[in-house]
Amino acid sequence: MVAQAANIIVVGTLDTKLAEFLYLRSQILETNPSINVILVDAGRSETHHEAITISQPEVYRRSGHGSSLQSLPRGEVIKTMITGAKSVIKELLDKSNVHGIVSLGGSGGTSIAAAIMRDLPLTLPKLIVSTVASGDTSSYIGETDITMMYSVVDIAGLNGVLRAVIANAAAAIAGMAQSYASRSATNQASDGSEMRKKAIGITMFGVTTPAVEVARRVLDAQGFEVYVFHATGAGGRANGVLDLTTTELADELVGGVFSAGKGRLTAAAKAGVPQIVSVGAMDMVNFGPKDTLPEKFQDRNIFEHNPSVTLVRTTPEECQELGKRVASRLRDNCTSPSVTEVWLPLKGISAIAVEGQAFYEKKADDALFDAIRRGLDGSGIAVKEVDADINDPIWAENIAHRLVKLVGVKSIS
Repeated sequence: MVAQAANIIVVGTLDTKLAEFLYLRSQILETNPSINVILVDAGRSETHHEAITISQPEVYRRSGHGSSLQSLPRGEVIKTMITGAKSVIKELLDKSNVHGIVSLGGSGGTSIAAAIMRDLPLTLPKLIVSTVASGDTSSYIGETDITMMYSVVDIAGLNGVLRAVIANAAAAIAGMAQSYASRSATNQASDGSEMRKKAIGITMFGVTTPAVEVARRVLDAQGFEVYVFHATGAGGRANGVLDLTTTELADELVGGVFSAGKGRLTAAAKAGVPQIVSVGAMDMVNFGPKDTLPEKFQDRNIFEHNPSVTLVRTTPEECQELGKRVASRLRDNCTSPSVTEVWLPLKGISAIAVEGQAFYEKKADDALFDAIRRGLDGSGIAVKEVDADINDPIWAENIAHRLVKLVGVKSIS
């Protein structure tokens, strides 16, 4: 098979970084001259160069903003150009095959590039060379597969270090894009459509791994492609979600390090994706090394999971609130209650919360279960109580088979 030529979008603020972007473009082409580079200008001011494919005025026009861009404050300029660039790039994806996207930037340019890339399909190669890549990049990446490369020096004039970094980035995006193009061509059916299995997203933690492994084997045998996550993030693209492990809600409530924010438990519900939700690892709040544990938790039931992770047992009062949050987020966001269920493992919600283990506390679990029952009463969302712990193989098999049935019901309807 002849390798398909890759199409790569290069997007950025060309009014301030034209030389750097032209160098990036040249290095991509030097890596592979057959690559089609689409250079998109998302800067504040119009820049003229023959290499620019989509100009700044066109991007601005696509934003739908009426007033002069020059009169807007910096923050509004960035938001406006993000809107325009998203529109342009969406059209490029709709009209032709795009196999990768790359950008360069400081904090502003990175904000523009990341906002664009977060809306693009998972597994499409996305790369940003950034001055902020050495710090906390979670606000830029979110729950996507953006790759960030630290620029080491500021992106303000070409020098030996920056040239080398940009050359590395060019080689990386060229290689990723070419590989993506080849995979895309291979995965096409004879009629031109894409061959794809039905997908199931499962949430997992170390203390719910046995259950996930059993459920995954069952779903694999049923012909599903299974994606295991520490957080859901799969709602909009999955055919079903087995949200066994909802521990992030405990961190959000109590102040642990693994909070997923107030959007947790809402994505699949809003999308109407068949899902079964459980309460895996809600017995614990996650912190770092034991010597970093806040003073107010020192008298709590503490479990040192490993030298880097310290767990604090949730109290009955916290569990009651967690149950209310599970119920309210599902009830308030669920568009398909008939294909949404909550399963409660009455004998333990994690490997260390069963009888005889460090976090076993029936009063706390009962408070969690009771709040969920009460909160979902009359919602149309079924609550199933099982006399087993969450890692019981029979429980895991049953929950997986039930999800298969829910996915089938949704497919028929």
